[in-house]
Amino acid sequence: MPFPPRPTSGHGTVTRFAPSPTGDLHLGHAYSALFAAAEAARAGGTMLLRVEDIDVTRCRPEFEARNLEVLRWLGLTWPEPVRRQSEHLDDYQAALDRLKEMGLLYRCFLSRRELNEALSAPHGAPEVAPKDTDLLLPEKERLKREEEGAPFALRLRMARAMERAGALTWHDRARGKQDARPQIFGDVVLARRDIPTSYHLSVTVDDALQGVTLVTRGEDLFDSTHIHRLLQALLGLPVPDYHHHGLLRDDAGKRLAKRYQSAALRDLRADGHSAEDVRRMADPDLTVE
Repeated sequence: MPFPPRPTSGHGTVTRFAPSPTGDLHLGHAYSALFAAAEAARAGGTMLLRVEDIDVTRCRPEFEARNLEVLRWLGLTWPEPVRRQSEHLDDYQAALDRLKEMGLLYRCFLSRRELNEALSAPHGAPEVAPKDTDLLLPEKERLKREEEGAPFALRLRMARAMERAGALTWHDRARGKQDARPQIFGDVVLARRDIPTSYHLSVTVDDALQGVTLVTRGEDLFDSTHIHRLLQALLGLPVPDYHHHGLLRDDAGKRLAKRYQSAALRDLRADGHSAEDVRRMADPDLTVE
């Protein structure tokens, strides 16, 4: 099955803001969305909105509705329709099929506990990157689990993938030319039995299919780009520019995040703050035309 071709995106820079509907957006999200919109506006381009909802255990339609509404309240616009990852699983399966045809995927039937025990060094040393984890189970046990339909992770055989792809680089507008080093992650998971894609695979495929030319996101995702660059090479996808921006932090220096119960944008709005107030709180220097 051929991989879907990349659509033409027209003229100008194409960026994207891609939240997951696992909770309410906070100021850090506002900064990231405004940053993407400002970069697109500066080049006479477009910011796309994408809903990354592959985590079926945590994503909720009510969060998506609330998040889109508050983004509109901030003054952000985007072309319709919005791409929802849950509606495009065939695209990710096509990518997995190509990687499988190359002999780069394998099933790992180890549980998380078994994998941690197998990879942990003595005396509490840090775990090593997973490699050829299908070989950590005796063949008889592996076949037994496969026949029983046991849970598994679909992993990329990194050494073979690196050999096929060769030396790779990518460009970050904040840090310059980067050498891709995906091998530091070992055999990354690209799908699971119950979740048919992963963050790494889906965002790489989506950025290509949507014609994204500049990926803007927080610096906490900088290292993920090493993996995305490898997947681009293996799947024959175009390579966008990247700009990993800084993260908003609270007075204690802790980055804003849902897990830290950072103030939600909708709460700031309910407390009487205007959209302009919130834009200033996120970053007074960001302007979106």
